[in-house]
Amino acid sequence: MNIIIAGAGDVGCHLAKMLASENHNLTIIDSDSDRLTTISDEADVVTVLGNPTSIETLERAGARTADLFVSVFPDSDQYVNIVAALLAKQMGTAKVTARINNAEYLSHENKLLFTELGIDLLFYPERIAAQEILELIKQAETSEFAEFAHGKLQLIVFRLEEYAPLIDKTILEYVTDKDYPPFRIVAVSRGDQTLIPNGETRFRLHDQVFVVTKKENVDLARGIAGKVDFRIKRLAIMGGGRIAEMVAEKAEKFTDEVMIIESDKNRCKELSAKLNKTLVIHNSTRTGDFFSDENIQDYDAFLAVTPNSEANILACASAKRLGVMKTIAEVENLEYIRLAEEMGVDAVVNKKLITAGRIFRFTLSNKVRTIKCLSGSNAEILEYLANPGSPITKKPLKDVGFPEGAIIGGIIRGSESMIAVGSTQINAYDRVAVFALPSALKDVDRFFL
Repeated sequence: MNIIIAGAGDVGCHLAKMLASENHNLTIIDSDSDRLTTISDEADVVTVLGNPTSIETLERAGARTADLFVSVFPDSDQYVNIVAALLAKQMGTAKVTARINNAEYLSHENKLLFTELGIDLLFYPERIAAQEILELIKQAETSEFAEFAHGKLQLIVFRLEEYAPLIDKTILEYVTDKDYPPFRIVAVSRGDQTLIPNGETRFRLHDQVFVVTKKENVDLARGIAGKVDFRIKRLAIMGGGRIAEMVAEKAEKFTDEVMIIESDKNRCKELSAKLNKTLVIHNSTRTGDFFSDENIQDYDAFLAVTPNSEANILACASAKRLGVMKTIAEVENLEYIRLAEEMGVDAVVNKKLITAGRIFRFTLSNKVRTIKCLSGSNAEILEYLANPGSPITKKPLKDVGFPEGAIIGGIIRGSESMIAVGSTQINAYDRVAVFALPSALKDVDRFFL
């Protein structure tokens, strides 16, 4: 595909590196020559210096013949993103998408308005991150979570600690009913590797296990890691930005207590005025003494969403040592994600990965309904719609020759869901949950054409 990315900031750079690895033809527009130099050193791209709202700049970038235009200037420039996307669409780009920072635009009526104007997708990374955090709070025992068909199938991720009964066993030794298992392990993250397991894979201490399960079997899936369900009643949040505000506003409705710790006094006043039941505390220090003074150990969950990834990781590690059951850190430096996990942070949220999943769907076939880039591995979880006559419907899974770097976890057929096994036959219009490593994505896509 011919893809244009407007904006060479953090999100644009990450997208460029990810899409370049898929052999797309990439052009990057930015008004900052230093940012363009940096991205051209890191990825195989063509750079165009200029303003993306300039028709002349868009002409030089090839907007008249592009397949996809992605405008991801920083959130303070949302109107640049909207105008650039609209111009690119009118000039001939097949699909356009824009980053925004106004939740009002995402209401059903307003999304229809932007669709009629020609923008195929609006995305608000902070809101998406807040939604993901809320799911992690509700699914308190997991380190990552995704659902298909309104929860009929779910992907849940557990870390195997000392008490996990799956340690030193294979899945064939653990599951008694091989023909109708209650769940399927689709991947294992071990150190820096993500493995697609088979029946002989033996699980180890600290493995991160990715499990696809039917909604009614979530408790059985938890059993592999020795996890028990628990409800988060008290939530402490460090950092008072937009993510914290959106999380607190929703969490007020299903928790007993929410506290935000923010270093900016004026922002504290804003939060106090906007939030109904959240306790807002002004404090610029984040020492262990402060954590003890505020009784962080009495909270069920601790969320760190300051702009500083290192501070978020260290704060979560401190909260964990004090006995907080669930810790979640916003970590925007991708290199720190593994470090956060090794330091005991239960879950990590990264806006770049969240955004990448939303946009990456446009580079695959139109049979991909959803895609999510996972922070605990270098893989994606996708939901495909099986096309009539597509290769995936020709034979049972064990005979179809599915790529080695991918695995089908489950299927939604009408109102029913099922866990996939070797004898499973996929039918036309089934919705299929696929876990895939980056190297296998293009091969997987061909099975659903």
